[in-house]
Amino acid sequence: MTFEDIGKKATKIALLLIVTAGLLFAGYIMIVLKWSYSKGERVGYVQKFSEKGWLCKTWEGELQMLPVPGAIPEKFLFSVRDKGLIDKINSSMGKKLALSYEQHKGVPTSCFGESEYYAVAAKPLE
Repeated sequence: MTFEDIGKKATKIALLLIVTAGLLFAGYIMIVLKWSYSKGERVGYVQKFSEKGWLCKTWEGELQMLPVPGAIPEKFLFSVRDKGLIDKINSSMGKKLALSYEQHKGVPTSCFGESEYYAVAAKPLE
């Protein structure tokens, strides 16, 4: 076996390892975004909703929840990936809204959303 054969073999192995790592990473992202850790619904007023990011633009929002009159409001941070839902939330600004969400833990990058809570449906209540 010559030095040239060893170099070709090492290049093939390195390329195979890179492709395998890429496929495993892509599979992990698909699994994390497909199955949710939890699902639920929050009710409140969307006080902030904007498209953010330098390279990966995502829609991020804040839902202000008032659990009991006179209580300190709680903020619920969420991300939206569905274009139809983005339009629905924008048209419901300032109105009481029921927001259905799914929680996805372990998403490796903020290119899919800054929050681990992804809004999947919105229903105006007023």
